[in-house]
Amino acid sequence: MSSNSGKKMSGGQCLISALEDTGVEVIFGYPGGQAIDIYNALYDSKKLRHVLVRHEQGATHAADGYARATGKVGTVIVTSGPGACNTVTGVATAYMDSIPIVVITGQVPTNALGSDAFQESDITGITTPIVKHSYLIHDARDIAPTIAEAYHIASTGRPGPVLVDIPSNLVKEQDVPYNYPDEVRLKSYKPTVKGHSKQIKQAASAIKHAKRPVLYVGGGALASHACKDVLELAETMQIPTVVSLIGKGVFPEDNPLCLGMAGMHGTKAANYALSGSDLIIAVGTRFADRVTGKISEFAPLAKVIHIDIDPAEISKNRNADIPIVGDAKTVVSALNEELHKSEPQVQTADWIAQIDTWRAANPLYYEQRDDVILPEYALERLNALTKDVDTIYTTEVGQHQMFASQYLKTTRSRTFISSGGAGTMGFGLPAAMGAQLGKPDSRVVCVAGDGSIQMNAQEMATIRENDLPIKLMILNNSCLGMVHQWQELFYDKRYSNTIFSSNPDFVKLADAYGWQGERVSKPEDLDAAIKRWLDFDGPALLEVKIPASENVYPMVAPGAALIDMLGVATVDKDGNAVIDMKEGE
Repeated sequence: MSSNSGKKMSGGQCLISALEDTGVEVIFGYPGGQAIDIYNALYDSKKLRHVLVRHEQGATHAADGYARATGKVGTVIVTSGPGACNTVTGVATAYMDSIPIVVITGQVPTNALGSDAFQESDITGITTPIVKHSYLIHDARDIAPTIAEAYHIASTGRPGPVLVDIPSNLVKEQDVPYNYPDEVRLKSYKPTVKGHSKQIKQAASAIKHAKRPVLYVGGGALASHACKDVLELAETMQIPTVVSLIGKGVFPEDNPLCLGMAGMHGTKAANYALSGSDLIIAVGTRFADRVTGKISEFAPLAKVIHIDIDPAEISKNRNADIPIVGDAKTVVSALNEELHKSEPQVQTADWIAQIDTWRAANPLYYEQRDDVILPEYALERLNALTKDVDTIYTTEVGQHQMFASQYLKTTRSRTFISSGGAGTMGFGLPAAMGAQLGKPDSRVVCVAGDGSIQMNAQEMATIRENDLPIKLMILNNSCLGMVHQWQELFYDKRYSNTIFSSNPDFVKLADAYGWQGERVSKPEDLDAAIKRWLDFDGPALLEVKIPASENVYPMVAPGAALIDMLGVATVDKDGNAVIDMKEGE
């Protein structure tokens, strides 16, 4: 029971006390007229750390990064109208990747609702398609129990964002009895955690008899802390494993069974393995189009075991032969237990040998030149110089994101943070801020492009103000690289509005924000520059000049089958890697 239970206080104090009783530690926010009484109550809190961002979108991405790095719920407080509307992109980003955040918005007084009052917006209506649940509170006595419910819903079942809209008159109200519940019980909300025993037995039998199985693992395994269970399943039955972008970190990439990321910019070994598989064990993933390619031609020979806590995802994109609704950790643990009841014979030796042949013949490949730094080389060197230190990587969105997913190798969970489903530019820097606040003892490195970093560069001020030692690497090719690549390959090199002719001087920008800044353009200078950047005691920016001509390969063209990959490296008779360029490049 809360120590404040039964006490009378203002509505604003009810909110702050409820956040404290929920266990919130960090809040990202921005005050305003309809949230001023919330902030007045927050002023007296000794338990809550508030981080004053420079834009409300930055607040949501920071809360998102905090949640991804820690496994806890991220928290945002903003004001009404434009303040609330500025969170929409961040809410959508969290929704698409199933990230638990709670966004608390100030609202005009209840007697002004629907009158087009100053800074009024129907934020619950606006966000309805992109939240797991939302509340518009009408009674100050509901503030504390609503907060308890919001965090419960955000963090259980399939995680996701929850929005709580609070009219300002309720926050001002006095003598409100504090009634934070000892336990949250919602009759209409009962996520299925335990998988059906019959289906688990069917899945175990299918795995035992499969000759060419593949484990396909997504962010749901991270959300349920199922990494060890997934690893046990893979190693027990010797099953090659691929991950989605959001699933990166679930499976250690130094494990021989790991084939890396699958999909549009995945490895050829991963894509070939899925395409030739006779059984796909999908854990906490939704068969997104960026993984499957042309869905009608995806894995034509495979039966599918689909494990997901959200029944709506089962058979939504790919039919599941053995559907199992339940928490990934609980189900995979039960599956392992079922397999261990007997001594199943491992039957995948020939399959692994075939995959190893694909892997050896088709490595990630680039040919570094003497005159320029290629992005692949920059990230390969970053990986080499950070792999022995507890490092969390965040990314913005674009070519650099895909290069990062290919060349930054993760061996621990929650160490690669990137916007997947929404593909949100401007995500990486504020997400790094949230990750650093959630994991203060970890090194946090953000990889960005020159386009995406300018979406939320203002959060450099927040980072400096909070003395966060974040390292920001900007791969600067003076263009919007991913769209530029598509224009080159599929639009006859018609580079419509993707060239930046007047980027800022990023080193001077770093200095303006009180950061250390440096620029490097020669390959022979890169390692020393990275070491200085990493060793600097405080926030530091390293701008790496790269050519606009470098594209991300391998690549599955939009609408193409997963097996049809552009720019794949093969090995000639002398053992030299050769890029296989397809028509249209």
